[in-house]
Formats: sequence, C-alpha cells, structure tokens
Amino acid sequence: MSNYRQDLKSRFAALGIVIIIMLAALLVRLWTMQVLQGDSYAAQAENNRVREISLEAPRGRIYDRNGVPLVVNRAALAVSVNPSEDAVRLLLVRSQNSESSDDPTKREIEERFGMLGDLLGMTASEVWEKVSDTRVAALRPRVVAVDVPIEVVSQLAEQQTKFPAVEVDEIAVREYPQGSIAAHLLGYTGEISEKELAASDSSTGYELGDIVGKTGVEAQYENVLQGDKGWRRIEVNAAGKAQRIVDEQAPVPGRDVKLTIDIEVQRVAEKALSDALNEAHRQNFSNAKAGAAVVLDVKTGEVIAMASAPTYDPSIFLGPISTVKWQELTDKASEYPLNNRAIMAAYPPASTFKAVTGLAGLNYGVTYENKTYTCRGKWTEMGEQWPKWCWNHSGHGTITFRNGVKDSCDVVFYEIGYEFYKRKQEELQAMARSFGLGARLGIDLPGEVKGRVPDAAWKKDFNADYPEYQMWLPGDTVNMAIGQGDLLTSPLQMAAAYGAIANDGKVMTPHVMLEVLPGIGEESRIYEPTVAASADVSAASLAVMKRALVDVTTRGTGLSAFRGFGVTVAGKTGTAQVAGKDDYAWFTAFAPASDPQYAVAVVVEQGGHGGSVAGPAARQILAQLFGLKVEQVHATDNSR
Repeated sequence: MSNYRQDLKSRFAALGIVIIIMLAALLVRLWTMQVLQGDSYAAQAENNRVREISLEAPRGRIYDRNGVPLVVNRAALAVSVNPSEDAVRLLLVRSQNSESSDDPTKREIEERFGMLGDLLGMTASEVWEKVSDTRVAALRPRVVAVDVPIEVVSQLAEQQTKFPAVEVDEIAVREYPQGSIAAHLLGYTGEISEKELAASDSSTGYELGDIVGKTGVEAQYENVLQGDKGWRRIEVNAAGKAQRIVDEQAPVPGRDVKLTIDIEVQRVAEKALSDALNEAHRQNFSNAKAGAAVVLDVKTGEVIAMASAPTYDPSIFLGPISTVKWQELTDKASEYPLNNRAIMAAYPPASTFKAVTGLAGLNYGVTYENKTYTCRGKWTEMGEQWPKWCWNHSGHGTITFRNGVKDSCDVVFYEIGYEFYKRKQEELQAMARSFGLGARLGIDLPGEVKGRVPDAAWKKDFNADYPEYQMWLPGDTVNMAIGQGDLLTSPLQMAAAYGAIANDGKVMTPHVMLEVLPGIGEESRIYEPTVAASADVSAASLAVMKRALVDVTTRGTGLSAFRGFGVTVAGKTGTAQVAGKDDYAWFTAFAPASDPQYAVAVVVEQGGHGGSVAGPAARQILAQLFGLKVEQVHATDNSR
C-alpha cells in the first residue's frame, strides 16, 4: 500500500512540475505580448477598429489663352452602394470567399438590386458588377451611377426604406462650357485602369475607381490637374460595419491651367473643317468624312487652334460608357472620332512638300529662282518605260523654278528630285529632317506620330523579307520630290515646317500649355518657347521660296481661294494621291507674308483638290486671326 501511495505522490509531483512549466511559459508569452510587443498589437487593434478611406480632390480647371473657361467642375449627384450595410456585406463576403461555392444567385442579386437598377436604367447584374468590384477599397462606397437626374434621387429619398444601402452624394464632375469644341485637344477623363494604376508612381496615391485624364491635355497634365486627396477615418465594429467618423482631412484641388488656344479661332477652325467636308461633297467627293487643321504662332510654337474631324462629345465619359457607345467611337465605320488627326495621323503631303524640295534645290545649287525647265506634260527622263505625268497633261511649256512653285508644275520637281538621286547624297532627306519631318516635334500632347522621311536604309530594312524591293531607285527620290511615294507627314509637322520657312529656318517646338496658374502660396509657371530643329537653309533660299509661295495665292493655284483677301498669304496647295482612295486635299501657309505671325495647315481626307477644298478652309481661319470677314468661298483648282 505504501508503494502505491509513493507512486501516486511521484505522479502528482510530475504533474505539478508540468503545470508550473506551462504557467511559466504562458506568463512569459503574456509578458512578451504586453510589454515587448504591446505597442505593435495595440496598433493592429487600432487598425482593425479604425479604417481610412480617401476623399477625391476636384480637378483643376482649363482655360483658353484669354481666360475663357474650356473645362470646369460642376456639382453632380452620384448614387453609391454602401458595402458595409448588413445585407450587402453578407453578399460580398459570400462572393469573395474563395473557399465557398455559396455565391449569390441571380435571384438574390435581382431581389437586392433590381429596383435600384430599374430607377438608374441599369440591370441588377450591372449594379452588382460595380458593387462586387474587389479592386475597390473595402469600405469605399461603390459608385454605380454618376450625374443622376434629380427625379431619380427624389424617388430614392421617398422610398429610402427600400434602399437601405444606397447613398446619394454630391461630387464634382467635368463640365464643358464650349460643348465639343476642342474635344481632341482637351481630352476626356475616366476611371483609372489596372494597367494605368500599375504604371503610376506610388507617391500619387491612386486607387482603382479614381478619375484620371485619359487623352489630350487631361492626360498630358494629369499631375497638375489632379489635386491631393484628403482622407476620412471611420470607426468600425467587430463585424466591419462603419460606426462613426473619427477624423477627416479635406482634399486640395488641382491646379488650374491656361492653354495657348484661342477658343474663337478654334471655333472657326472646326467650322471651316466642316465647311470643307461639305464643299468636297458638293464637288462629288462623297467619301470625304475626315480631316484636320492646325494653327501655330511661328515665333513661339504656340498652338492657336487644333481641329480634327470627326469629333466627339467628351461629356459622354462622365459616367460609365456603354459597350455599344464605345464600339461606335472605335469602329472604322465612324472614322475613329477619338483620334486627333492633327498629330496622330500621317499623310503624303503632296505638293505642299514642294516648298521643302525647292529649298533643298536652292540651297544645294540644284536650281535657282529663274532656272528654266520644259514641261510637256509627260516626263520620261528615267526612261520611256517609266513615264511620269504633270497634273497638267498638256504641259506648262517653258517654265521657271519660281513659276513652277506658283503653278505646282510636277515636271520642275521631277527634275530636281532626279538630280538629287544622281548626286547620291540624300540631300533632300537631310533638308526634310532639318525642318523637323520624320521625327516627333515634342508637342505636349499624347499620341504624336513621327511620320516618315524614307531613304535607302529605311527601304532596305522595311523590305527585309523581300530582297527584290530593297534597292533605292530613281523613282523613289522623284516621287518624294513631289510629296508622294513613301513620305508621310502629320498636319502639325507641315504647319511647323511652314512656320520655320517664315521664321528664318527655326522650327519651334509646338505646345498647348501657356501657364499653370498659381495655387495658394504658389507661383505661376509660364511655358518658355524652345527650338525643336533648325533648318539647314540660307536666308537667300528662304527669300526665294517666300516670294514663290506668295505667287501661289496671288497668281497661282491658290488664287481662287484667296482672291480679295485683305492680307498677303504665302501658301501652297496640295492634292495627295492615296492608293485605293480619292485624293486628299492639302493647303499650308503662313501670313502675313511680309511679317509672318501664324502658320496654318489644313488636310481633308478624300476631299479632292487642295486649292478648292482645303484652301478656302485656311482662308476662313486666317480671316478670324486677322479680324477680317469670315466667309466660305467657292474656289477652283485642278492641280496636284
């Protein structure tokens, strides 16, 4: 018996030691948590108790050079769904639980969001898609509709018990006082995409659901127009439901900006482009549906106007855009109205490029002002098997270089191009590049194209898989000399090139930002003009070309468009041939010829002849610039 008691006693002793060790370990752990890691756990508890959501900052406003508002903010009503409301929260938990197959059914979604969808003109599934977006912060209200009519808001208020999770907030949205005027230049805004979010700097604090600039000035100057977010700290209970606001900091609005454009010139430019399309239709060019116009200050590079047709209404992007509407805007049948053709499209410049070819010929001694040529209409210097025609098939007879510019005689420029080919120095390409062609000019807008100045190296690389097409041939240079072949330029580039002819060979960097207006305690930031390129051309050569370009509008192919105009214009007509399409109409110019201030380029896709379609449009724009009567004239021109 004593042995049993002694054995039991030893077992109790062992059990006591185990209990003491466990209590000691527990005490050590408690001491560690409370003393050594107390601050850390307290912070985690606080984070679980208090959640922070961001508050959007109003975007900066946009004005024209004279202070006329182009884009402002206005108060709009937005309908949101509170994700912390019990019924909504339970649906979200079920849908976001990867281990559960108990997803909300179509019936449950219809019961919860069907009535709301009916009021907002949406389906229950569309509402749920926005509410269940896991990319948005947990407690951030899910915006399901923006710019909601007051009638709908009133119905929501009257039936509030039926919509316990629905909130109506007043938010700032973009408003366009001038309608769709300058839409391409200004751009539009929309919700940030996952790709944009991933590419953004972490310091910006962007979140999915934020509104950012997508195109135009809105995108280019996003960091200026986008203000600094505020924040709101909300206390939540153990279930994660919001209880009360703990603290809040108001957002700081974005900076306002002033652009270089003059809204009245812009308005006329867009009207002139529309008139040009109508004129093309009148002349039986029924496929004319698109075009562009650019106006630059030749001394500073300031963009006074930039028009592109067809255009669009940026206000359609204020709320979620429907799939059908997006397809309309991006479909070939609509001529891609979102594209800013002034900077994003490149075309053969046709005879407007003859000014560059002529300057190359003058500068490198290939021609001179009164050098004579013989135009019989048909040109066969490269061989009878490769004939080329002047637009005037009857021929111009004996004609000087200067008159060749005036009358846009192709044979004169075939001869110059052929001579450049035989010299084998690619001097014509060098002259084109010195005027900024074949490269981006650096305008402060997204999407600018480089265009193309073709040469032997380019052709070889372009035809890498077709050795038989790699050799640079005489016809390549000859075609380029009249602005055809593989040469491509944007309307912006041609306006800048003519601005350089007017500005002693200096190609100014085109820009749309004039000034970032000062915020509280800040100074304004004013854009300083810069030179993008310097043309390798003498003053004497420029003087000859200026005289020839004045001849175009006073005695040549541009006379009909500028007859009776009160300011002397130096310009050039162009009619570009594009395979499988009607001819493209061009007109480029600067004025006044004696003291140039502005350069203009107009192109109308499949519009026919430059002098009769694009020239009158340029006249309307120049008339507005110089305070003359703005009128649409009907002109004639059969040249290229």
